[in-house]
Amino acid sequence: MPTLHVRNVPDDLYERIRHRSRAQNRSISAEVIMLLQRALEDRARSQNEVLDRIRRRRFFRPDEAGAPESTALLRQDRGR
Repeated sequence: MPTLHVRNVPDDLYERIRHRSRAQNRSISAEVIMLLQRALEDRARSQNEVLDRIRRRRFFRPDEAGAPESTALLRQDRGR
């Protein structure tokens, strides 16, 4: 398996990766590999997949998912 060395990582970026790796119970190396995989997978999505997701969101009905109506939320917020 190849080894990848990265130099001159900014301190704040390293700390963010370190904190994330601890939260995920992974080593820093394992976390970096996961981040790279996700970044490359996100880029590899086809345009059709993205458009399909957008179309599905357009026809989402909050009431069918059990979410409250926006007008009820607005009234509740104005009543505060």
